Amino acid sequence: MSDEQQVVIFQLNDQQYALPIQETQEIIRMTDITRVPNTKSYVEGIINLRGSIVPVIDLNRRLDLPVRGYTDATRIIVVEYEGQKVGMIVDNVLEVGRYTADEMEPPAVAGDNMEFLRGVIKKGDRLWLLLNLGRVL
Repeated sequence: MSDEQQVVIFQLNDQQYALPIQETQEIIRMTDITRVPNTKSYVEGIINLRGSIVPVIDLNRRLDLPVRGYTDATRIIVVEYEGQKVGMIVDNVLEVGRYTADEMEPPAVAGDNMEFLRGVIKKGDRLWLLLNLGRVL
């Protein structure tokens, strides 16, 4: 029996982030987003996903990272949290990765956005920042 966890690895600016695969519904290409007035600064708007209205947030903006323009690599990761689907705009989706408990460490850095992280996964010379979806949303 394996204690491996699967994660979706994606990129924001030059850093790799991870999201547990069981929290991920689907990954879609960038699409037209309808802006909604009087929402938080990181809420881009809403999209129509096969008949469902899904709010979309810009993850760079949510994590106070520099916001880049959208490219062909830009994706929306659709997650479901407490019964609500939410789209998160990321710069690029890289792969589905696996990690074990001994490859993960708690986020040891003090900072404003540390509550957004569940941990840091060390894969060889790469570091994946594991998002805490409950805090991000």
